[in-house]
Amino acid sequence: MDHKRNETELLQAKLRDCLRASQRRPCFLGFLDESQAAMCQDFLKWEPGSCLLWGGYEDAERRMAGFFPDYMEPEPAAFPIAALTLGFRQEDRPGHRDFLGSFMGLGIERDVVGDILIGEDHCVVFVREEMRRFFLDNIRKIGRVGVKITEGYEAPLPVIRTYRAISGVVASNRLDCLTALLCRTSREKAAGMVTAGLAALNHREVLDTDRRIEEGDVLSIRGHGKFIVDSLGPLTSKGRLTVKCRKYE
Repeated sequence: MDHKRNETELLQAKLRDCLRASQRRPCFLGFLDESQAAMCQDFLKWEPGSCLLWGGYEDAERRMAGFFPDYMEPEPAAFPIAALTLGFRQEDRPGHRDFLGSFMGLGIERDVVGDILIGEDHCVVFVREEMRRFFLDNIRKIGRVGVKITEGYEAPLPVIRTYRAISGVVASNRLDCLTALLCRTSREKAAGMVTAGLAALNHREVLDTDRRIEEGDVLSIRGHGKFIVDSLGPLTSKGRLTVKCRKYE
């Protein structure tokens, strides 16, 4: 818990620094993961500032936080983000861990790299602009797989995620009820998972078992995956609630 508190305090300090710096010029932080981005949004509810989250394309998971002076309109084009394409043989097809491991092996910090989108014979990766030249000059292999790296990308982008449909019935839209359904466990055990800090709602930790879930919410359960709640209802003839979700694969 102390480690998590220290991470939160460090991120908040960086956000304050960006807010101060953005009074004179645009300032950018990240790439942030989804939890950090949610923390940034919560922070800005109490600290006034002009901010935009952007990861290089619509629906990016890892995004930079851009802070802008009052005289500037926040816009994606202002972000120092470069897209790179890494081509490889279709039969090789390295995975996400292979790409990230190779990047980290070169001493690249995690927050320099945004989403890594892997297709059948190429990967598109978003990086901070100041690291673009380093990637171009140093990336020749991903693990044991040879790659050819070029600037930019050709649309459409590779699909970042796939889903598996999950449905069932629950007593209500409480967090412990949904957790029990998605983890295929008892409501009592699900409640224990929530109070132990294993559940996050919309990328924010939740400890209240009776928190109400809404359609469109994203529920993450440590050790079990991440889920989107697509629909709640209608009620069955016995008064139970039908639920349809999708699990990130």
